[in-house]
Amino acid sequence: MEEKRHSSKEYERELHEIKEGLLYQGALVEKAIAEAIKALLNRDSELARGVICDDNEIDRLDIEIEEKCIRVLALRQPAARDLRFITTAIKINGHLERIGDMAVNIAEKAIILNKEPQMKPYIDIPRMAEIAQGMIRESLDSLVHENVDLATKVRMDDETIDDLNDQIFRELLTYMMEDVRTIHRALIISHVSKSLERIADHAVGIADMVVYMVTGKSVRHGPPCEPEEKT
Repeated sequence: MEEKRHSSKEYERELHEIKEGLLYQGALVEKAIAEAIKALLNRDSELARGVICDDNEIDRLDIEIEEKCIRVLALRQPAARDLRFITTAIKINGHLERIGDMAVNIAEKAIILNKEPQMKPYIDIPRMAEIAQGMIRESLDSLVHENVDLATKVRMDDETIDDLNDQIFRELLTYMMEDVRTIHRALIISHVSKSLERIADHAVGIADMVVYMVTGKSVRHGPPCEPEEKT
């Protein structure tokens, strides 16, 4: 039996506005990541400063979406699937805001690195960024289409990000061991890589909330451990 939904057109409009707000915020954080990485690759500190300034809009939208969700909870008292959507939207909103903060972190590190001689070509960093952006896009697409399979794919893509992060760290460690003068730059590049890894984690968090919204089951902590049988 299909779950009962509120009949008010105004209420449906409010839910639609929340979803559209999340998608717009997703587009903003994707742009922030892309421009932060471009600022690093092109040694464009002015572009990096633009990413930092533009984070104000992401923060403003974060507050606006949260207030809309709280208003719907207080005035409409949603139930069942709609209640799961609102609670999911609040969580997703937080993940997107923190992704924006990670893009700012990358932009700040780009400004520092751009003042130094480039230590090595950036190869895996832009790969990580591209995959992470795709994960954000797919996690929000899974929200729009209520697609659990797509949300599950996002979690699988996170393994590739983790592998690249480990690979970058091992490579940077080699540089630092061979030449102590590279330590400062290597550590900053490592911070960029770690920020991208955390962005991917937030994308997984979004996907996990979509699974909860659609199925009512939480997968954030993975399946429970089965106790070992006593022999």
